[in-house]
Amino acid sequence: MTMNCENFPIVWMSFADEPGHDHDDELADFEELLSRGRPFVILTQDPPSNDHEHSKEEKKRTALWMKRHKILLRSLVLAMIVVEENTLKRVAIKSFAPGFQAFWGFSIIAATNRNEAFSIASRLLSDS
Repeated sequence: MTMNCENFPIVWMSFADEPGHDHDDELADFEELLSRGRPFVILTQDPPSNDHEHSKEEKKRTALWMKRHKILLRSLVLAMIVVEENTLKRVAIKSFAPGFQAFWGFSIIAATNRNEAFSIASRLLSDS
């Protein structure tokens, strides 16, 4: 997972697995975003997939990290917006949304294109 924060409070996130990625560094990057104390929106064109299997240790560290940051995640991350042109994949994202929100504490929204994603992000940010 990599994050581009140049246009904060809009954060582009990529879930493409890169060789040698460090799970702890990824969580530290996410924590840095939360430490800013300002609401933000995550946009992505490649949502997390089930193709990458996390080790038991990674899952445990993530669960503990989430527990420590639950309040900040719920209050500062307004949503993750996934840019997905494929209608069936957008429907799948919509059906996946309740479980995602229960786990992460923020919603996941499917957008047809980047323009729609920016429009949704702008609305969420202006409402916060």
